Amino acid sequence: MTAVPPAAPQVRFLRLLGRILWRPNSRWHQRAVDLLLVLPAGLDAALNYPPPRDWSFWASLAAAGVLLLRRRLPLCVLLATLPGLYAGRALIAAMVAVYTVARSARPTWQKVLAAALVVTGSFIPWPISDITKMTASDICQQLIYAVMLGAGPVWLGLLAQTRKDLSDRVAELAAVRDQERALHAAAVLAKERARIAREMHDVVSHQAGLIAVQAGALEVTSQDARVKQVAGTLRGLAVATLEELRSMILVLRAAGAGPTELAPQPRLADLASLVAASEVDASLRIDLAGRTVPEPVERAAYRTVQEALTNVRKHAPGALTSVTVEADECSLNVAVRNGVPTVEAPAVPLPGGRHGIVGLRERAALLDGELTAQPRHDGGFDVLLRVPLQPVRGAGNGAASPAR
Repeated sequence: MTAVPPAAPQVRFLRLLGRILWRPNSRWHQRAVDLLLVLPAGLDAALNYPPPRDWSFWASLAAAGVLLLRRRLPLCVLLATLPGLYAGRALIAAMVAVYTVARSARPTWQKVLAAALVVTGSFIPWPISDITKMTASDICQQLIYAVMLGAGPVWLGLLAQTRKDLSDRVAELAAVRDQERALHAAAVLAKERARIAREMHDVVSHQAGLIAVQAGALEVTSQDARVKQVAGTLRGLAVATLEELRSMILVLRAAGAGPTELAPQPRLADLASLVAASEVDASLRIDLAGRTVPEPVERAAYRTVQEALTNVRKHAPGALTSVTVEADECSLNVAVRNGVPTVEAPAVPLPGGRHGIVGLRERAALLDGELTAQPRHDGGFDVLLRVPLQPVRGAGNGAASPAR
């Protein structure tokens, strides 16, 4: 690719000078344009009235001078130019004034009336009695000339105003587009934060809680003082990690919405290893009756069992627990039921953010399922999940039940 040679110093200077001088929205630029318009309007009056000059000359000259106020009082300036137009030679001043009216935000009828006044002033001669000396051909030519002089500036002003309106609209649409992009980026960030928060709770807190439980059990059962000290240190670090993790989840969930899954994800085939490593006295029974379960439903079932076993370790250590996964013609049903905690088992105080059941309900709702988590009268606790094998929109968002 051939490199573009740099511009000459003279060209760069002219470009810089143009950017400095050409500033249409600056006040000095507008004043300079008004002065440049007054000059030809004044010359129009001066060159058409050689001495001696009467009052019509001064009316035409005044029409040129009032153009300095055309931006502030466009309609009044047009009316002030009419005497010079009708009785004199203030044609340029009248054309500039009617252009300014057409360029302003005046009602349409005022712009049409302004054009009609200028057309009339350009057509009627002064004195009016001279019209009787004109032939039909002269009248027709004069009328065409007057329409061009009166309507031309109006059309040009309307075109300039339309261009400005379109430019403003394009700028507005660009601003709206940038805002929509920013909102979309914020929504994507919020969803990613929600995903991270959910995966941190489902995966990291599960592993850290397991470390804390095993370290606590080792601290209680070991006879070696050094091992007890190391186990206590490990348990303290694991509990502190869970506390920090809970704070991070609070921050992440505050900005998040719907989740997106992390790959690879565990499936129903991994439930056996999950239950075996959970440090919970649990039994597992899976009966799918030969039915195929969609992958998102499998992940939801796995996370439900994982969270339920984690809660058993936290709130019901030593309790007998049963995990049942069954599939019928319409749905997959998961039930995790634990009994009353045993007195002999040591309880390990693990921090919780009360986001586990909330997250499980969100997962179930996304799959048109429902989750129920509630205590039993005998002191146990049930976590029940029902998810359709084929999603049907309009299903409930989960029963309201206490989170733990």
